[in-house]
Amino acid sequence: MQIIKSVTITVYDRINCTGQNIPNCYGCMSTANPKIPRYQELAERLAELIHQGTYPPGTRIPSVRQMSGQQNLSISTVLEAYSLLERQGLIEARPQSGYYVHTQPEERLPEPETSSPRRDPSLVSLHELVMMLMRDSANPNLVQLGAALPHLDSQLIQKLNRVIAKVIRHQGVNAHQYHFPPGLEKLRTQIARRMVNAGCHLSPADILITSGGTEAIDFSLHAVCRPGDIVAIESPSYFGAFQTLEVHGLRALEIPTHPRDGISLEALEFAIEHNPIRAVFVISNFNNPLGSKIPDDRKKALVELLARHEIPLIENDISGELYFGEKRPLVCKAFDTKGLVLLVSSFSKDISPGLHLGWVAAGRYSAEMEWLKFTLSPSPTLPQLVIAEFLAGGSYDQSLRRIRREYARNVERMSDAVMRYFPEGTRLTRPSGGLVLWVQLPENVDSLELYKIALQGGITLVPGHVFSATYQFSNFIRLNAAEFNYSTERAIERLGGMIVELAKR
Repeated sequence: MQIIKSVTITVYDRINCTGQNIPNCYGCMSTANPKIPRYQELAERLAELIHQGTYPPGTRIPSVRQMSGQQNLSISTVLEAYSLLERQGLIEARPQSGYYVHTQPEERLPEPETSSPRRDPSLVSLHELVMMLMRDSANPNLVQLGAALPHLDSQLIQKLNRVIAKVIRHQGVNAHQYHFPPGLEKLRTQIARRMVNAGCHLSPADILITSGGTEAIDFSLHAVCRPGDIVAIESPSYFGAFQTLEVHGLRALEIPTHPRDGISLEALEFAIEHNPIRAVFVISNFNNPLGSKIPDDRKKALVELLARHEIPLIENDISGELYFGEKRPLVCKAFDTKGLVLLVSSFSKDISPGLHLGWVAAGRYSAEMEWLKFTLSPSPTLPQLVIAEFLAGGSYDQSLRRIRREYARNVERMSDAVMRYFPEGTRLTRPSGGLVLWVQLPENVDSLELYKIALQGGITLVPGHVFSATYQFSNFIRLNAAEFNYSTERAIERLGGMIVELAKR
C-alpha cells in the first residue's frame, strides 16, 4: 500500500501543473493539438504514464471525480477516457474500489502442472465432506468463494419474473401439471436449434428433458454401467460426478488432465488397454474445477478412440455457453457417428439454478433413458414452459452476452487478486470460459485445514480433496469467480494472509 501512496503523490505533482510545459504534465494539455478530443488527450497521457512505469500494474489511478476536478473536465469526458483505456487493456474497473492498471499477461502466475493420479481404480467416498461443504455454502453470513453458483443479477431476475408471470397467466392450470418424457416439445426444439452452434445436428426427438444436469448424469450412468464397473474420469473433475459414481457403486479411474487442454488421450488409451473401462466421463468445455477446454481436434480423436472400443462417453457441457472468446466451442457429440456420446447439459449456470432444468441427448441409449425418466422422476411443466419462452423470446442471448463479459472480467480480477495476495509458490489456471479458478498452493499447505481456518474468518472455499476419489489435491482450492466486488477482494486478501501463515509452519 505504501508503494501506491508514493506513486499517487508523484502523479498528483504532475497533475497540479504550474503551466510551464512540464513533460507528461496533464495541466499542459492546453498546448496540445486542439483537433484531438479532450478524452483522447487524457487517455494518451495516462497511457504514457502507465508505459513509463509511473503507474505499475495493479496500482490505482485517480478516481473519475478526482480527475474531473484536477483537469477541469466533465465527468463524462473522464469516463470516456477511462473507457478507452479499458478497451485498450491498460486499465480495469473494480467495483466499489476504482480503476487500476491492468496486470500484464507476462506477470501471471504459472499454471498447475498436468495431474498425475494413481493408475488403479478407486471406490469413491466423499459424501460426508461434500455435505459439510454444502451446508456452509448456504450460510448467508459467509463470503462465498466456494460453491460454483452463478451471479444472478437483478436484470436477469426481472426478466425471468416477467416470463414466469406471463406463462402462469397464459397457461393457467396447465403450468402446474407433470410433463411426461421426453419433455416439452417447444423446449426441445429450442435446445436443438441452439446446439447447431456447437456442431450438433439434433432433432427435438433426440433430446430428453431432466430435472437438472445431475439427474441427467445419474440416468446416463444408470443406462451404461452396473455396480462395480470402472468409469474413467478427468482428474481433477467435478465432485458431483464423483458423488454420483459413489451412489452407483462405481469405481473411478482418474486420468491425467492438462489445465488448459483437458484429458490426456494418451493416458486414456493406455488405461483402456489395461482396464475393463465401461464408460468415460468428461467436462469437455471449461472443466470444473480446472476450466480446461478440450481442443476440437482432440474431441474428435477422443470420440474416435472410444468408438473403436465401443465405450460410451458421458459428456457434460453445462458451461459450454459461458465462453470468453468469439465463438462457441464444439462438443464431442458433434463428432459422434455411432450414438455412443451421451451429451448432458443444464440451464443452472447461465439462467437459474432454482428452475432446476437439464437435458440429455443420449444417442443409442435414448429409449432406456426415457424409460428411466418416466419411471423415476417425471418433470414439472412450469420450468420447461419458462425456459422455452425465455429462449424463444431472445432474452437468453442478451443475458449470455452480458454474463460472458462479466465472468471474463471477474475471472481476470480474481486472478489478479490471487497474484497480489497469495504467497510465492502459488499456481493458477487460466480458463477461457466458465466461472471458477483452480489454485495450487505451496506444497505444505493443506487446503482442508485452510478451509477450517477460513471458515472462522467468515470465508468459504472448496478444498481440493473433493475433486478426486483419492484426495490427491490436498494443496489445491477452487474459487468461484462469478461475482467480484470489494468484499470479495478483501476476502481474497485475508485468505492470502491465512495461506502465508500456514505456509510458514
